[in-house]
Amino acid sequence: MELKLKDKVALVTGASKGIGAGIAKAFGKAGATVIVNYASGAKNADQVVSEIVSAGGKAFAIQADLSSSGDITRMFDEVKERFGPVGILVNNAGVAVFEMLDDLTEYAFHKQFNLNVLGYLLAAKAAVIQMGHGGSIINISSILSTDPYLASSVYSATKGAVDTLTVALARELGPRKIRVNSILPGHTNTPATAGNFDGEFGEKLIAGTPLGRFGEPEDIAPLAVFLASDDAHWITGESIRASGGVRGVGY
Repeated sequence: MELKLKDKVALVTGASKGIGAGIAKAFGKAGATVIVNYASGAKNADQVVSEIVSAGGKAFAIQADLSSSGDITRMFDEVKERFGPVGILVNNAGVAVFEMLDDLTEYAFHKQFNLNVLGYLLAAKAAVIQMGHGGSIINISSILSTDPYLASSVYSATKGAVDTLTVALARELGPRKIRVNSILPGHTNTPATAGNFDGEFGEKLIAGTPLGRFGEPEDIAPLAVFLASDDAHWITGESIRASGGVRGVGY
């Protein structure tokens, strides 16, 4: 197997479970030294690290709250000191609060934007300092950025912001040979979505998915490996759907 990310230091935020864990494992198989970031799930993060190491890869877990600028600075400083400068950043840590407009609170708004948008920007800022002249930033967005569910106005707005900042950062960082792209997963089975796709609603979502099933983290991970690798050297500023062909929310 070709180790497309050999000698790269890759930091994946929110990597203790779900899509982040899937990407971290794939990066490990591709030869990267993988930093598995987590906010509170130490046990899950250690399990991801164990799986990567058992498969012959290199991985380490580091705790940091990506909505905290102090935690972000501490984490990047620790990574550089222990493993060398970050060359790949996957902004994946996020939170979703689904509320109708009548139930909207300022707390829920700021909670989502502070992590899903500001956290991405602050992590990118810290990564760019270490990347110098060349690197890859991958922002995990969502198909909800263009096709929101009912009651997802704020969350969907954060993902729309992620796609816009992806283009803006790609233009800004292009002269430094730092590529910035976003991945838009579709309806994906993760711990965060457990139970959300049950019953009639889930049936409608599958009916609206041309490939006929829900996605898995392992379906998203190969695209992240590609975008992080030199194979994608001419790709930046793109928002790429990984959704099984979904157009619209599928119901």
